[in-house]
Amino acid sequence: QVTLVESGGGSVQPGGSLRLSCRASGIIFSRSVMAWYRQGPGGQRELVARSTTLDTTDYADSVKGRFTISRDNTENTVYLQMNSLKVEDTAVYVCNSVYRDSVLTQTSWGRGTQVTVSS
Repeated sequence: QVTLVESGGGSVQPGGSLRLSCRASGIIFSRSVMAWYRQGPGGQRELVARSTTLDTTDYADSVKGRFTISRDNTENTVYLQMNSLKVEDTAVYVCNSVYRDSVLTQTSWGRGTQVTVSS
């Protein structure tokens, strides 16, 4: 059973910072693509940031220059440093993993952590 557990959400004022964490279990973390999505009304999910097994990252245009994704393979944890937060960043932030080999592809989702940015 794959388990992804997020933490670090909360309420901040515009311009503030938060650091989200997602600890994974039940997967080969170093061979998995890890990502953060944020979830809007109706459960729609938007990719925020992705960290691949090739040491590449990509970000939504709306967060470039403000958010940084990183991973610690020894701790099976992926992080999202969120700086200069805007009201528009308010969402449930959800951790995602994708593991692929010659036998299977496994996609998993965390339960999410709420980020609220308001003045």
